[in-house]
Amino acid sequence: MSEAASETVPEAPRPRSHGVVAGKMLLLACAMFGFGYLMVPLYDIICDITGLNGKTGRVSVSEVAEAAPVADREIIVEFTASINQSGSWIFRPDAKTMTVKPGTLYHASYYAENLSNSPVVAQATPSVTPFSAAKYFNKTECFCFTRQAFEAKGSMHMPLTFVIDPDIPANIDRVTLSYTFFRSPEQS
Repeated sequence: MSEAASETVPEAPRPRSHGVVAGKMLLLACAMFGFGYLMVPLYDIICDITGLNGKTGRVSVSEVAEAAPVADREIIVEFTASINQSGSWIFRPDAKTMTVKPGTLYHASYYAENLSNSPVVAQATPSVTPFSAAKYFNKTECFCFTRQAFEAKGSMHMPLTFVIDPDIPANIDRVTLSYTFFRSPEQS
């Protein structure tokens, strides 16, 4: 027998049904959609638990009144602002810094001006650094809670009322509150 004859012939691949492949692709597409749909609530839960991404808390004025202020401690709060690339805005804090005592309610504001010739609805998203301070930075009122409507060339000062929780770690003596301002995607 020759060497060529003794070699085994590989088996031909079994044909797969197109229906099975299509079914698996459909299942994969549904799984990807479900994963994408659940990402936002999962992200919010993880941020609430860990304080990641600098998401701040929201408290009522009565909750602030119940907390005892810390008279012998001061924290510097820096305010910053940025504009999403697609915006035609002026957006800035009215004050760049503020020295605060944990447990005391403070008021600040941001100024925004629509530079376009048409009405615009905008939204701001906050971020706190260091990230470990985010869960101790609470707001009772904030322009970021709702969308803001601007007339063409319109402007406004937008209020922010906040308190830093007295339980903030002792090693944190400076907190930066940053807002990004952007045109609301829900705008028609």
